[in-house]
Amino acid sequence: MTGLQNVCMFTGQIKPFSSIVIGLIALSIGLPLVAAESIPVDGALATALELAWARHPQAASMAARGDEARATVERANALSPEPASIGFGNLNDRLNSKQGKNEFELELGVPLWLPGQRAARLSEAESRVGLVAAQQAALKHQLASEIRAAWWALAMARVLRQLAEQRLDTARALAESVQRRFRAGDLSRIDANLAQSERLDAEAGLIETDNALLVAEQAFRMLTGIAPPGQLAEETGKSALSNDAHPQLIFAMAATQTARARVRAARHETRAAPELSLRVERNRDNNQEVYDNSVGLRFKFPLSSGAQVRQGNAQAQAEASEADAELARLSSKLDLAASRAKLELSGAETQLALSQTRLELNTDNLRLSEKSFALGETDLATLLRIRAAAFDAKNQHERQRIARAAAISNLNQALGVLP
Repeated sequence: MTGLQNVCMFTGQIKPFSSIVIGLIALSIGLPLVAAESIPVDGALATALELAWARHPQAASMAARGDEARATVERANALSPEPASIGFGNLNDRLNSKQGKNEFELELGVPLWLPGQRAARLSEAESRVGLVAAQQAALKHQLASEIRAAWWALAMARVLRQLAEQRLDTARALAESVQRRFRAGDLSRIDANLAQSERLDAEAGLIETDNALLVAEQAFRMLTGIAPPGQLAEETGKSALSNDAHPQLIFAMAATQTARARVRAARHETRAAPELSLRVERNRDNNQEVYDNSVGLRFKFPLSSGAQVRQGNAQAQAEASEADAELARLSSKLDLAASRAKLELSGAETQLALSQTRLELNTDNLRLSEKSFALGETDLATLLRIRAAAFDAKNQHERQRIARAAAISNLNQALGVLP
């Protein structure tokens, strides 16, 4: 065995790409390993996102929230701000003189819109419909961040597990070779012990990577509900959306628009709704008389409460001011996140190129050292040291390869692009 297959030393631990993986560990440790359909390879991240979105608790409520917003629009389009009411009353003397006095009253009341109130409420209701749609897009974009983090954490765990397995294969082959030469008298017992120690370290390293891979797979299963695909496809760099097209910014803009519409509605709600009622009365003074019928109108105009109006206006204005400030803060935050993601991708590409050069150098050193050791010109300690350097170079190169792929995903996420 030569070259990269002979690397045998392992150093370093898995570095998490996002706190989402850590947060899911506690939930996923106790899950049983059950058979599940895996994601098609060609589906890649987009398929994983759709599966996770179908399981998302808030996604299940989005349809109901949309219905609620549309119902608010229908309510604002109604002829009156509140449903009409009907009242019925009767007055008689049965408990007293019982002379046949009887009065019946029927009243139909209809609340009336205040001037400008209907248009203001309709504007607010329509803005809430857009807010629900924007919220759904923002939630899906946020979920894409969790999917991307779990995706590349799994890719890293798989790579490190594969490297640990290669290290163990190499360590076993070396231990067998050294043991044969020890029995033949070519090498000392110290060399045999060193080779066996390296094999044991490699076995322990494989167990650690197996555990890390299990956690990463269960974290992925927690998000999507199914087993991860056999291959984890990389994303390609995508064109940046305009700043106004970022899902998070669209949501903030929709929240601002809704808050401003609420301010306009509050300005027109200076009092409770007036009410116009149609009254029909039928009465008689005694049972010797016939019933008299009468019809009338009643107009109820509530008085305004200055403190209540100021409270409503102040609350609406405070919400609008908060939404404006959040929009400005988020716009700056997204710009900085995109710039940082671009720098991280550039750095990852540079690191990948450097690690490739280092890997080639250490691979060449390992090949020469193996030949020298086979000829008896190099001792085992030197070979193990060179193998450790070669394995570290391979480890670093694979880490940088995954880091570059994750950096592309992070840039797409910062730009607001879904998988």
